[in-house]
Amino acid sequence: MKRAHGLAKELSSCGALVISGGALGVDTAAHLGALAASAPTAVVLGTSLDNPYPSRNLPLFGDVVRGGGALVTPFPMGSPVLRWQFPRRNRVIAGMADIVVVVEASPKSGALYTAQAASDYGRTICACPGSPGADALLAQGASVAETADDVVSALAGRSRAREAPVLEAGSEAARVLSAVDPTLPRSVESISATAGVASVRTASVLFHLEVDGLVFAVPGGRYVRSSLGSRTITM
Repeated sequence: MKRAHGLAKELSSCGALVISGGALGVDTAAHLGALAASAPTAVVLGTSLDNPYPSRNLPLFGDVVRGGGALVTPFPMGSPVLRWQFPRRNRVIAGMADIVVVVEASPKSGALYTAQAASDYGRTICACPGSPGADALLAQGASVAETADDVVSALAGRSRAREAPVLEAGSEAARVLSAVDPTLPRSVESISATAGVASVRTASVLFHLEVDGLVFAVPGGRYVRSSLGSRTITM
């Protein structure tokens, strides 16, 4: 939340319009960052204007409007609150934006719906390192965003790629990673047999490789190597 607030404040000070979904957490921090810069910000609601959600953010929504910003929604007055509305809200956010920044995301975070929509629309995508969902985006080619300058540079076409890590040659991590195929999903047992590492240890190593964005878990408890993992250096 501190990172989201800081990025939004800096970018708003540079003249950017911060758009987010008004949810508790990172969304709220981003809107507050823009307001701290005395700049307008836009909230895209997942509900109708007469039933804004979450209700705990009603004071924030009032501050947004008074600050010259806007509450935006694709849903008509009187609409009930339904789960499917929030992914649709995220597509609206991606459609309105020139660049989408994912500050933090779990593997099933709604922020990843926004990133997917941004990809569909051909928008630039940035991510802040340090969470599984964001690290996965970085492994797929999203630009690193640790400062407002990173975001501005990415929008100008000067993306900063995540640096490939260096693994010690012959280490368990290097052997397990080399046993993971970039296209054919493999089970823990199959990777274990190829790497010559016990299954329990292989599962543990795969967990850390996934956190680092070097491999991806796919349905069925199998793994594939990411593009970042394919660039990893062993020394």
